[in-house]
Amino acid sequence: MKINMERNPIISVVMGVYNSAEYLPETIESVLSQTESNFEFIIVNDGSTDARVEKVLEDYASRDKRVLVIHKKNGGLTRALIDGCAVAKGKYTARIDVGDVMLSGRLAKQKEVLDKHQDVVLVTCWTEACGPEWEHLYTTNEKTVGSNDGLVWIANVISDQEHENLIEGPSHHGSVMFRADAYRKVRGYRSEFYYGQDWDLWYRLAEVGKFAGVQEVLYRCRIFPEGISMGNVERQRAIHACSRGAYLARRRGEDETPFLEKAASIRPVRSEPGKMKESQRQRLAAGYYFVGEALRRNKDSRCRKYFAKAIQANHLHMKSWFRMLQSLAIQQSHASILDA
Repeated sequence: MKINMERNPIISVVMGVYNSAEYLPETIESVLSQTESNFEFIIVNDGSTDARVEKVLEDYASRDKRVLVIHKKNGGLTRALIDGCAVAKGKYTARIDVGDVMLSGRLAKQKEVLDKHQDVVLVTCWTEACGPEWEHLYTTNEKTVGSNDGLVWIANVISDQEHENLIEGPSHHGSVMFRADAYRKVRGYRSEFYYGQDWDLWYRLAEVGKFAGVQEVLYRCRIFPEGISMGNVERQRAIHACSRGAYLARRRGEDETPFLEKAASIRPVRSEPGKMKESQRQRLAAGYYFVGEALRRNKDSRCRKYFAKAIQANHLHMKSWFRMLQSLAIQQSHASILDA
């Protein structure tokens, strides 16, 4: 990798990549087509085993000087983000994940917030969550508290109540843009957090400034049934407890080391082949059910496809059988409308 020491971007977009070559072009194009053009796009290839990934990345890097590719051995997303942020030159750092897209005005609108409000260290936006084929599932556009500035909310995000979590957290890890100096001040992503590295960073950033959010969908994420978030829910809950515990320890002036050690112990577990196969079926069924249920609530008949896949993955997934029967009414309702 050659790094151009003369680059002087305002924004550094950082993304970690492990395989998923088929989704890379759409994600990269959404960044390169931004209305704000003064940025660098740092893509860390985290030891992908799919040779197509390197070809796609090098092709874009050869055509657009804003694309900087780093190839490294596989170490997980947290390590990839640490490496990417370490070489970032921008005043602001924005995130995106493979398979997701940002709308064309995202960087410009978030940059405007940080330019205007010096007490804000992180800005997020509303996120539209979609299925694997961009089926609309839901939008994270809850009402917010704090002061208003047109279409932007600004708030102190740590509650005065010790038992409460962040009251105004980002809608999605990939939706954020934060000040690089604030990131360095709190020492950035921490390698102890293989999972949930975002929440640990949010707590520490919230200690040094305010969060803001553009009340507009500027980010679209895809939820894949086999994705890491579907397969590691319990571990993510445990790691969030570690980030929360570390924050409370700092707040009380206590040593946070025990929580960091606990976080460092939570890593992917290699199971015996037979057990791994069974657990994978259960995770897939849960993932397909999640997508199918979101579609069913939207009265989208495409939910039946995901319930069917959940049942295929786990024949005893009774919730999918039940929802499959319920979803027949959706199809019949649509047919009645067409016949009318």
